[in-house]
Amino acid sequence: MRASLLALAIGAFGIGTTEFVIVGLLPEVADDLSVSIPSAGMLVTGYALGVVVGAPLMTAAGARLPRKTMLVVLMAVFIAGNLLCALAGDYTALMGGRLVAALTHGAFFGIGSVVAADLVAPDRRAGAIALMFTGLTLANVLGVPLGTFLGQEFGWRSTFWAVTGIGIFGLLGLIALVPAQPAPERGALRGELAVFRNPQVWLALTTTVLGFGGVFASFTYLAPMMTELAGFSDGAVAWLLVLFGVGLCVGNVLGGRAADRALMPSLYLILGGLCLVLVIFTFTSHAAVPAAITLAAFGAIGFATVPPLQARVMQQAAGAPALASAANIAAFNLGNALGAWLGGLAVAHGLGWTSPTWIGAALAAAGLGTAALSGRLDRRGHGRHGNRGSGGPHPRPDAELPTAPLTNAPGAGFGTHSIVEQKSR
Repeated sequence: MRASLLALAIGAFGIGTTEFVIVGLLPEVADDLSVSIPSAGMLVTGYALGVVVGAPLMTAAGARLPRKTMLVVLMAVFIAGNLLCALAGDYTALMGGRLVAALTHGAFFGIGSVVAADLVAPDRRAGAIALMFTGLTLANVLGVPLGTFLGQEFGWRSTFWAVTGIGIFGLLGLIALVPAQPAPERGALRGELAVFRNPQVWLALTTTVLGFGGVFASFTYLAPMMTELAGFSDGAVAWLLVLFGVGLCVGNVLGGRAADRALMPSLYLILGGLCLVLVIFTFTSHAAVPAAITLAAFGAIGFATVPPLQARVMQQAAGAPALASAANIAAFNLGNALGAWLGGLAVAHGLGWTSPTWIGAALAAAGLGTAALSGRLDRRGHGRHGNRGSGGPHPRPDAELPTAPLTNAPGAGFGTHSIVEQKSR
């Protein structure tokens, strides 16, 4: 079974790398395709919007297919998308390839989590999920920096050729190593739709969009900010992404532990901390050493938001794990798109390289506001007793959360650990 999980992890590594590696290559892409850096930044927005559309669409499209078959189809589409990127002769073709690859993102992690859980005994399901997501963590710590280095040395297309190769390797692994999986039960998807009549679910998703949008407003323009303001060389960007990735891993773990202890207080504290560190970053980004230190702190607190945001959505969407997982993926990536677009808009209007970080701080503050509103509704009893037309009683604000680890990496199958918990009950 370890070999089967390894095949899933390789797919996760490829998907995670292709999503974020473009951040380190914005200057190279912009120069080669004769577009502005804000226009190149739209490649991040485009991918994120592709995930927003693709997560529920592909999940619904594959609702009646055997899970292994769906994973193979998704990985084949992912390969095709990255091949289009590698062959792209202009900006439009590159954007098209990014959109094709993005369509597979959410469904792969959602379905892959269920498959990973089915491969092991019930008491080992959380560990199986964690092993699959190791590929995504490694994508952020190793894949993105190495892909950035490769693209800077041999041209940005070489990075997409490499990711295409990883996708082919993952596809062969899925075909050879993952055992046949049953199709989901009929009507399961339709039954989960009722949970979206709960307004608290929409507040939780809105908090995710705004909170994580704050991260991506700044992160998208990290490369030009570090080179133009902090004085780093282009070659140092890959190492800075390693530093950011280490912070990411630390923050993800700490955020998960905090969410397990006290969900809403942790969410308030982390979103407030994100707003503060982004404000600080606008000042420290003008010098190399302070910028590097703040970057690591930004990575840590930025991705400490993931577990509590994930847990809040799953808490409010009890009884709809698969669809809520897809919706959560869409919410995170809608935040990615919003942040990248707003940051690029500010740069394009001549507001400078720190302007995306100011926008990120504002988005984080707005996310804190929606979280506070949601918490207030909990205290007023809306979450405890439910509302008319909400599709049934709402879960209590202190209801039991999934016991599986809440440590996922950015843009991936946020909330999919909760599928495991639902299946094991």
